[in-house]
Amino acid sequence: MFLSLLKIVESTTVDGPGFRTSIYCAGCENACKGCHNPQSWDIKNGVMTDVEEIYKRIVANDMENVTFSGGDPMFQPEAFTYLAKKIKENTTKTIWCYSGYVYEQLIQMPKQRGMLNYIDVLVDGPYIEALHDADLVFRGSKNQRLIDVQKSLKNGQVELFEYKIGL
Repeated sequence: MFLSLLKIVESTTVDGPGFRTSIYCAGCENACKGCHNPQSWDIKNGVMTDVEEIYKRIVANDMENVTFSGGDPMFQPEAFTYLAKKIKENTTKTIWCYSGYVYEQLIQMPKQRGMLNYIDVLVDGPYIEALHDADLVFRGSKNQRLIDVQKSLKNGQVELFEYKIGL
């Protein structure tokens, strides 16, 4: 299985708490005005990369958790679901995922809904330049939410992830 990859950034602290390995993919339908990564919109800008190779990079550092970003990982749900499932079955790593879709849309989309089963925190919603707030933690605009996905799936409603700075 392959996915269109832009880059892998190791030891980053901007895509979720602690040190993380961030997987930046290509492909996004949202084309948000002011996007910090517009080259990621076109799936052809990525390099088709074997998911097994990405997995090996992720598990090579047992101290880092994982973030899926892009582009939009939900644009390539089959490959990211496979990768997320493999990570969860073989490690104790947490997985954060950034998506321009909102949670309520994703649970209605069968392929994307399956991926949610393996995501710990979803940063959802399109970036809206008029709602930009530089003081927000791990997101760019006020409409975006940090969602505790497993709690939300269990309770049948959106449950926000409570992140406390310094913890």
